[in-house]
Order: sequence, then structure tokens, then C-alpha cells
Amino acid sequence: MSTSSFSRHGAVDLSQLAQKAKQPPPAGGPGRSGPAAGGAAGGGSYVVQLTEETFEATAIRASMKHPVIVEFYSPRVATGQQLSDDLAAVAQENAGKFLLGRLNVDAAPGIVQALQLQAVPTVIALIGGQLAPLFQGVVPRDQVVAAVESVLKAAVSNGIVGRADPVGGAPAGPDAEAEEAGPDPRFAAADAALEQGDFAGAEAEFDLLLQADPADAEAKAGKAQAGLLARASALDPQAVLTAAAAPDATVADQLAAADLELATGRVDEAFDRLIGQIKVRTGSERDEVRVRLLALFDTVGNADPRVLKARRALMTALF
Repeated sequence: MSTSSFSRHGAVDLSQLAQKAKQPPPAGGPGRSGPAAGGAAGGGSYVVQLTEETFEATAIRASMKHPVIVEFYSPRVATGQQLSDDLAAVAQENAGKFLLGRLNVDAAPGIVQALQLQAVPTVIALIGGQLAPLFQGVVPRDQVVAAVESVLKAAVSNGIVGRADPVGGAPAGPDAEAEEAGPDPRFAAADAALEQGDFAGAEAEFDLLLQADPADAEAKAGKAQAGLLARASALDPQAVLTAAAAPDATVADQLAAADLELATGRVDEAFDRLIGQIKVRTGSERDEVRVRLLALFDTVGNADPRVLKARRALMTALF
């Protein structure tokens, strides 16, 4: 699977599915038991059992922060156990780069109908609220690994770089207490630069953290916010909006206007402006707008419903 798998033709509109997922699950339908369903006993796991009731929050919404791979299985299909074991093992090996969700199709007729599932097992990926098929049936472990690697690459390309929290949480201890006691010391230098109005310096500090851990969602958001403040602080609002409204407005003019709109709380207007530019620009200009839009998503936060809506519009505009 490549990033092109998330085109309007390959992806599924999840709005109807999300509504179905809010309904209480039907009675009956036993879930799969054993360590493969719930993860390693006595510790955190990156495998979670899904239901129709939890599918929206645990799978769809969570995919705005990190990739989610969903295995649709049935306890009646005994040959699927090896696939389940391989998926669970790969999820644990990746330690939060994605979350593996399992859904018993016998207990989720609404989702089965919404997705028009034709075979069990079926494995799909969710990235940024968009769904794309991976494979059907039992496949060898090397094919599972290859599919997961493709999902992770597609997630990075779409700006989804967060990590899943282990199911059940990490054991409480001194580190957790220290986190509650005060600000994260990793961000001390960046926070100090922000307080002094040195936005470029703060951005550089966040960049250092990202060099050490490119998947650090907090550092990524901090860098995006510092970058926005640095750009917006140098803008003349009236001149920016006048330039962006001109018939010969450049990409730079439109990017500046979007920064101004976001900095003044007009989030939807900023997103709509850049998505509109993606529809009419080509080549390097189009890619420049896409990169800036992803940065603005990070600034607002991937869990924000406005970002969720804009990501869907972005997928449509791109493909």
C-alpha cells in the first residue's frame, strides 16, 4: 500500500460508520480470549479489542494521532489464529508506532454492513480518519510486516507521527509522579525562548528534540506553534489580506494570509484557504501549500474536530 491508497476512490467515508459505532453493540457475540486479544499479561499492550460502541473513539478518532490497523476476525474461523498472533507480535515489536484493533465481526453487524466486508479475516488501516484496505485472508508474516511498513510510511507522509499509548497504561512509578509535578524539563529551553519572544530560537530548540525523536508529537506541535508565531509576528494584517485577495496573488501571499487567519482564531478559514490552493496549484507550489497545511494541523492539534474535517477535505483535494 502506498499513500495513493488513500485516494477518494480507495478510502471510505467514515461519517456514517461513526454514527453506527455510537449505537450500543448487539447482545451476544463472544470476543476472542487469550493473550492475543488483550496483549501481554501484566503489562502494556498495543492490541485492543474493539466493539461497535468503541470503534469511533478507539479506531477512527485515534487514527488522527497515530496509525490504527484493524483486524476483522471471527472466532468461527480457526485458521485466522496464526494471523492474529503475527499481527499482535508485530504491534508489540513496533511499540506504539501503530495500534492494532481487533473486531469480532459476529458481534458487529453494523460495521460489517457499512464496510461491506466480504471475507474474514480482513485487515485494514486507518490514517487521519481515512480507511484503506490492506489484505484479506491469512497471509504469511513477511507480508504482514511489509503491509505495516507501508502503513507507517503513509502515516508519516500524511503528517500522522504520534505514538499509541499502551492499552492499560504503563505501570505507575516515580516517572509518572515527576510528570504530574511540573512541566516536562525537555521543553525548558524552548519554553524560555517563547517567554522572551524568541520564536525562531524556540523553533530551533523543538527541532533539536525532533532530531532525537522524530515521533515526539509534543515537540512537533511546539515547533509548529513557534513557527506560526514567528511568521505571524512579522505580518502587516491589512497588507497581507489585500495581497491574498488580488487576482495575481502568489503562493506566498496565500500562505501568509492563512497564517494570519490561524493566529487570529479563524481556523476553518485558514484551512479552507489552503485546501482551495491545493486544488488549483500544481507541482512544487502545490506541495509547498500541502506542507504548510500539515504544519497548521500540528499547530491546532490532530485531535481537534476542525483538523479532522480539514484532513478529509485535504485527501479529496489531493486525489
